Amino acid sequence: MSETIRWEQDADGIVLLTLDDPARGANTMNAAYIRSMGETVTRLENERDSITGVILTSAKKSWFAGGDLDKLGATGPDQGQAAFDSATEVKAQFRRLERLGRPVVAAINGAALGGGLELALACHHRIALDDPRVRVGLPEVTLGLLPAGGGVVRTVRLLGLVPALTRVLLPGTRHHAAAARELGLIDQLVDTPAALVAAAREWIFTNPDAAQPWDVKGYRIPGGLPAAQLPAFPATLRKQLKGAPYPAPRNILCAAVEGAQVDVDTAFTIESRYFVELVTGQVTKNMIKAFFYDKNAADSREIGETPPVRKVAVLGAGMMGAAIAYVCARAGLEVVLKDVTEEAARRGKAYSERLVEKTAARDRKSGAEANSDAKPTNGADANSGAKPTGNATANSDAEASALLDRITATADLGALAGADVVIEAVFEDPAVKHRVFAEIEDVLAPGALLCSNTSTLPITQLADGVRRPDDFLGLHFFSPVDRMPLVEVIRGAKTGDPAVHRALALVRLLRKTPIVVNDARGFFTSRVIGTFTSEGLAMLAEGVPPASIEQASGQAGYPAPVLALIDELTLTLPRRIRDETAAAIRASGQTWTPHPADPVLDRMIDEFGRPGRSSGAGFYVYADGKRIGLWPGLSAFAQSGAAPVPFADLQERMLFIEALESVKCLDEGVLTTVAEANIGSILGIGYPGWTGGVLQYINQYQGGLTGFVTRARELADRYGERFTPPPLLLRKADEGSLFL
Repeated sequence: MSETIRWEQDADGIVLLTLDDPARGANTMNAAYIRSMGETVTRLENERDSITGVILTSAKKSWFAGGDLDKLGATGPDQGQAAFDSATEVKAQFRRLERLGRPVVAAINGAALGGGLELALACHHRIALDDPRVRVGLPEVTLGLLPAGGGVVRTVRLLGLVPALTRVLLPGTRHHAAAARELGLIDQLVDTPAALVAAAREWIFTNPDAAQPWDVKGYRIPGGLPAAQLPAFPATLRKQLKGAPYPAPRNILCAAVEGAQVDVDTAFTIESRYFVELVTGQVTKNMIKAFFYDKNAADSREIGETPPVRKVAVLGAGMMGAAIAYVCARAGLEVVLKDVTEEAARRGKAYSERLVEKTAARDRKSGAEANSDAKPTNGADANSGAKPTGNATANSDAEASALLDRITATADLGALAGADVVIEAVFEDPAVKHRVFAEIEDVLAPGALLCSNTSTLPITQLADGVRRPDDFLGLHFFSPVDRMPLVEVIRGAKTGDPAVHRALALVRLLRKTPIVVNDARGFFTSRVIGTFTSEGLAMLAEGVPPASIEQASGQAGYPAPVLALIDELTLTLPRRIRDETAAAIRASGQTWTPHPADPVLDRMIDEFGRPGRSSGAGFYVYADGKRIGLWPGLSAFAQSGAAPVPFADLQERMLFIEALESVKCLDEGVLTTVAEANIGSILGIGYPGWTGGVLQYINQYQGGLTGFVTRARELADRYGERFTPPPLLLRKADEGSLFL
């Protein structure tokens, strides 16, 4: 046995290779694996005459987890040659495996992602366990990388250029086994782990001369060469990225297109070169830190044993309440969706009905396409081992019906009896929230967890309206709830640790990432995103053309342009938050400082009557609910003779103001960890992913924290004191430390 791969050969000459790294819970493409695979391939070549075929399987829950992110994240700008050599070595091993002259089958009993799928693609046939836990894909783009083990080259040659790019490489989708089978990444599905090896053996015996399609004389890439397929693709990608500094999609496109025009081995070299540019760059390090290390830190907070949740009461069947009810039911929980009238509650449940129907329609379409598009691959019957699509559709319909059955829409307080958790999502008024909790507290199960979905109101203040403040906290979801992956858990002054742990367990059950913050007006996410939207409005007040503001936010990497985002939120919301905050500050004896954004909000609402998309009129013009362009009347904010604001300033003002506010949140104890600040800012409020998050953006800024402080002071001199570096940032810059 080598370090990470076990070798067993049976009397029929079939070699079973079991991937099993003894030092890790998952198989990764680390140094020990590379040594083991090198030794294993050499032995296969040396003993080829006694071998009938090869089966690759895994002893881990996941089949193969992919690249070693510790190593990839630490690759410096001066290590390009070493990164190239390492990628070349891995590809050479895979190439020797697929040209062994004996059939090689991947028996996939767990997730095969990244390097795991690349290993499977180097096999002649891929059989997967049809289990929801099995995911297949090349998600490297989500970490700022590209597949460097031949994934770009082989998917293009297996699927064709456009399907490989649009369905695998550029979205980084993690496909379920059945979806991967329909796409062509998987050749065959089986129902049980025991059937995997048996099916692999059968395939080996019936395909003794197996070879990769691209190694067969006369092979052509499906769909033809790039000239016939991609005349507008670069422009489409540029439009999707909006000019944001994400180099990975560009490099993937280049590697795919250039590699499709040369032989396989030259294409591998091209792929490695584009990989090196990424892995030695800063954006990749930022994204690995945020989307792997920081996200894992947030997802894996210690919570101990918590009582199970079986029934959730959602109070308020408006947009947020209805969506929260849906995700709870989707997670298998019984849900009571309560509103003041049964009609309002039923309207809330209709939201779930629409989502379920949309999903079912998509599944039916996918099934129909799979039936019409199925083609034999690698000389095998394309339907071998596949489950009938009709059955899959029936299962999907049954699951949809069961989901809806778990939601009870009602106005009856008694229906809440026995609920383990209540999530309040009523109007943002403390008096209304107090009244709602007073009505239902006696009906719930004893010791039920009490949660408010408020986005700004202090949790400690709201806890005054319940008899068990130690069981009360904020559970802030983000819209659209069914797609947004973050939940902000807000601990009030009297919230107990058990309540926080129970909330974290619920968020995990909903398959979302939690961050835990301490109480303050606006908490972390609402407080910080408010600085972003206010900065966009301040630019408009200065006479900056609105199209330039939107372009700057797009090129900075924000998923939604700032004025468009304010329209979605509605302008009345930030004005109400502003007025409430101002009143609270004045009530405490402090001085309220107006923001340059304030006059823009007031004029848009009071003078122009344009409060946002929900009313059909905001910074944008809408027709039939669709955004069709910026409102020409915004010219009212233009200032003749105003000095132009540098485009780089527009971008950095938005990035800096959110980062500076986050430092204040950390200094004040609202935030407790850097990891949660980073991943929370990306997943919750759309801070650009390429930065690695609000605090990592400061770490990686040119010149480090000192460089960031210098630039912040420049912005403060030009645009206002709100850019003045806070004390914590100055202290850390003086120490030469980072936000870790």
